[in-house]
Formats: sequence, C-alpha cells, structure tokens
Amino acid sequence: MSETPFLLIERDGPVVIATLNRPDTRNAISETAHSEEIAQFCADVTRDASVRAVVLTGAGKAFCAGGNVKHMAEKTGMFGGSPFSIRNQYRTGIQLIPTALYDLEVPVVAAVNGPAIGAGLDLACMTDIRIASESALFAESFVKLGIVPGDGGAWLLPRVIGMARASLMTLTGDTIDAAKALEYGLVSEVVAPDRLLPRALEVAHAIAANPGHATRMAKRLLREGQDMKLAPLLELSAAYQALAHHTHDHHEAVSAFLEKRTPELKGE
Repeated sequence: MSETPFLLIERDGPVVIATLNRPDTRNAISETAHSEEIAQFCADVTRDASVRAVVLTGAGKAFCAGGNVKHMAEKTGMFGGSPFSIRNQYRTGIQLIPTALYDLEVPVVAAVNGPAIGAGLDLACMTDIRIASESALFAESFVKLGIVPGDGGAWLLPRVIGMARASLMTLTGDTIDAAKALEYGLVSEVVAPDRLLPRALEVAHAIAANPGHATRMAKRLLREGQDMKLAPLLELSAAYQALAHHTHDHHEAVSAFLEKRTPELKGE
C-alpha cells in the first residue's frame, strides 16, 4: 500500500471533503487498498455523528478514470491471475465500494471536476447528489475495452438516468459532456470550474444545517424505497418517524421554527 493515502480528507465544520488523490493516474481505482480505504472511510463517517454531509471530488483534472488500463494490458493487480482469481479480486476489491457507499448513512455530494469514466462514472452514481464542472465528461465505457461494468454500474446507472439512456451509454460506451449529463438527469447542476467546489460545499452545508438524524434516516428511506414495496416502506418510515420525534434536535427545530430563529442543534 502506498504511503500516501488514496483519499485526502479535510473537515469543514460538519462537512467532510474527501478527495481522490492520485492525479498522476487520473484517480484510477487500481489497487485493492484503494477500495479498502474508501470502504473504511464510509464506516468511519457513519460512526461519527458530528459529520452531516460529505463532498467527494478528485484531485487534478479528472474525477476518476475508473480502472487502470495499463494494469489491464499488463494483467497485473486486480486484473491478473486465473478467471477465479480475477472474480475474487473484484468481489473483495472494487465491489467493496458500492456496498460501502450504499450503507453510508451520511448524504454525499459529488463534485465532478473532470472525466468520470467507467468505474468513475459508477462511483459518481453511488453518491446522492452530483454537481458537474463544465469540463466534466461521463462514459460507461467498459464495452469499449471488451469488458462489462464490474462494480455495480448495471444496477446503478439505470436508477439514476432510466433504462433507455443507461442502455445507450452502456452498450455504446460513448462519452457525453456535462450539458448532456444535465439533460439526462445524471447531474443536478453544471457550473464553471472555479465554482464547482464552492457550490458543492454550499449544497453540503445546506444539508448539514438540518438535524443529522433526520438526513441520515431520510437518505436510508430513499435508498430502501428503490427496491421496496410501498407497504413495508411505510412501516419503516413510521418506525424512523417515531425515533425522530423523540430527539432533542426535533424539539429544538420545531421551537426554532415557531420562534422564527435558527435552531441550535446538538446532534441528539
């Protein structure tokens, strides 16, 4: 494992900024250690009640270039060995990321600063809100290399942009620009490059201004609602609501609303 962390972590009050920190490889996720680091980060953030939002971005000119194509050509790292070995390396490597981000309770805003290609696009789809720089590019490019989405992209992308557009992107492997990504609903906003991180932080702090227990449980309801029938989702919502009604921050938020003041949240 490299001595330099793959994720550069910074704190801005209740918001954590996580930066993929391999600009020399366009932030490619090429080692099992990278996946393990992201998974551990998600676990740490979930345990830390003081964190109420995360911004995920990339260092340098790219958000994430996906897998390391040079390693594919050399058949090294996660791409080396027998078919059984490669299967296991996917399962115990990069596939740690979608499950970790799915289980991460804290809302995540992706600041897509440049190309998000292959697994990089899928990584963006694992977040809750995506904001793109005008220079961002997106491609579900696996078929261009004769492979398939190995990190959950076939599950993620249709849920973000719909099956028809996900099929087009997945089966052609073609690249779309930020304007087309906005049209597709892949991103919610497109901003000038120098406005990207400030805007992502604005959104993250708007999330973080709310009681953390409420945003965490609301995110979980949104995630579970993707695959759950209405009746069990209503049951889960009722249970979460009962918990929320007995928190200090709920009572404080109600009082602040009635008194027309800013609530003083304690994370309790």
